[in-house]
Amino acid sequence: MRRNADRSAGSTDTATDRPGQSRLLVTSRCTLDGFVDDVADADGFGLCDLEPLTALRVRTANTVYEITVLRPPQTAVLVRGGRFFPQTSEARFSGSGFGGSCLKVAWFGVGLHMEFHYTGVRIVTSCVRSIQVLDTASLPGPF
Repeated sequence: MRRNADRSAGSTDTATDRPGQSRLLVTSRCTLDGFVDDVADADGFGLCDLEPLTALRVRTANTVYEITVLRPPQTAVLVRGGRFFPQTSEARFSGSGFGGSCLKVAWFGVGLHMEFHYTGVRIVTSCVRSIQVLDTASLPGPF
C-alpha cells in the first residue's frame, strides 16, 4: 500500500496499486493508520481517568449532553440530551470515533462522535465541539 504524505482528513490512501486494476482511493481516516494518527491529534481524555460522579457537559453539532460518570471501569454513565436521551438514562459509553467502524474505546474527543450503547442499540452522536468538566458544586445534591 502506498500512502500520500498529506495526513489531513481529506487526504487519500491508495488501497490497491496493481497494474491492470483500478485504484481504490479512501480517506486516510478510513484506514487504521490514518484513524490512529487523527485520533492522536484530538483533544480529549479517557473515561477511566475520571472519578465516579464526575459531571461533563458535552456540546455536539446538534445537542448538549449532560453526562455523569458512574463506574469508569465498566464505562457506565448517566446521560441526558438529544432525542435518544430526553431523560437521564443509564448507558454504556463505548468511546469516540469518526462515525465509522473504528473507535477509540472509552475516550471523549473533540472533533469525534461519541458512541453509546443503550437498551441494546448503538447510538452515535453528531461531532463533539466542546467538552466541559463541571465543578462538583454544579451537581444536584445533597447526596
